[in-house]
Amino acid sequence: MDIDLSFVWAGIIAFAVLAYVVLDGFDLGIGIVFPFFRKRRDRDIMTNSIAPVWDGNETWLVLGGGGLMAVFPLAYAIIMPALYMPIILMLVSLIFRGVAFEFRWRTHDESHLWDFGFWIGSSIAALMQGISLGALVQGIVVNGRQYAGGWWDWLTPFSILTGVAVLTGYALLGVTWLNLKTSGDIQARSALLARPLSVALLVLIGIVSLWTPFINRIYFERWFGWPTAFFSSLVPLLLAGCAFLLWNGLNSGKHLQPFLAALGVFVLSFAGLGISFYPYIIPGVLTIREAAAPESSLMFLLVGAVVLLPMILAYTAYAYWVFRGKIDPEEGYH
Repeated sequence: MDIDLSFVWAGIIAFAVLAYVVLDGFDLGIGIVFPFFRKRRDRDIMTNSIAPVWDGNETWLVLGGGGLMAVFPLAYAIIMPALYMPIILMLVSLIFRGVAFEFRWRTHDESHLWDFGFWIGSSIAALMQGISLGALVQGIVVNGRQYAGGWWDWLTPFSILTGVAVLTGYALLGVTWLNLKTSGDIQARSALLARPLSVALLVLIGIVSLWTPFINRIYFERWFGWPTAFFSSLVPLLLAGCAFLLWNGLNSGKHLQPFLAALGVFVLSFAGLGISFYPYIIPGVLTIREAAAPESSLMFLLVGAVVLLPMILAYTAYAYWVFRGKIDPEEGYH
C-alpha cells in the first residue's frame, strides 16, 4: 500500500501546532493573568512554575513553522504575505516576553516594568496567534500561485473575535496550571479566576462555531453534509463533557482535572478546525497534496523527523516529569 507522504507531513505539522498551543498556551496564560496577582512574591512563584519548561515549549512553534516552509512551500509562500503583520507582531512579542522573563529577576526597583513587559508580550503574542488563525479560517485571496489580497485583510471582526477567544483560552490554561502547580492563596485565586474565564471561553467558542459555517460554503458542507456531519456533531458533545469536567474539578477542589479539561477544550477545538479544513491547507484554494514539496524531498525530511520527533518528545516528557508536583515557594529560578 502506497503512503501519501504529503498527508503524513500534514499530520506531523498539525501535531506540532497542537503541541505548541497546549504547551506554550499555559505559560503565555501565566503572563496574561499577571495583573490579577499584584505581589512580587506571587509573580515570582508563578514564573517559577514555568521556568523549567517555557522555552522548551516553543520548540514546537519552530517545528511547525519550519516544517510548513520545507514541506509545503507553496502554502508558506501564500500564507506568509497574507499574515506578515500579525506574525511579525507575534514573534516580536515572544522575544520581548523572553527578555522580560529574564530581566525581571535581575532588578528589584524596576521589576514592575519588566512585569508589564511580560504581560504585554504574552498578551499580544496570544492575540496575534488567534487573529492569524481567524484570518486563515475566513479565507485568503489568491491569484494563480500568489497572495492577491490587501495588507489589512487579516484584520476583520471575525479574526478579532478568534484572537480574543485564543487570549481567553490561554488565560484559562494559565490559571488551571497555577491551580495545579501552586498552593495557598495563589491556588485559591487561580481557581476563582478559572470560573469566569471558562464561561467566557465557552461563549466565545459558541459564537465562533455559529459564525464559521457561514463564512465559506466548504465549512457548511463539512459541518452539515454526510458523513462529516457525524464527526462534527461529536465535537460540541465532547466539548460539553470537557466543560462539565472543568467545572466539576473546580467545584470539588481538584487540581489536575481542571487543567486536563481545559486542554481537552483546545484539542477538540483543533479537531473541529481539522474537520473544516480537510483536505485543504488553505481553505477552498489549495489542498494538502497540491501544496506539498516533491516526494523525494518529503521522504528526505521524514527521515530527519523520525529521528528528531522522539527526541523532542522524550526531553519534553522528562522535563515535566523531573519538575512534577507543587512549586516550593522558597526555591526556584533566581
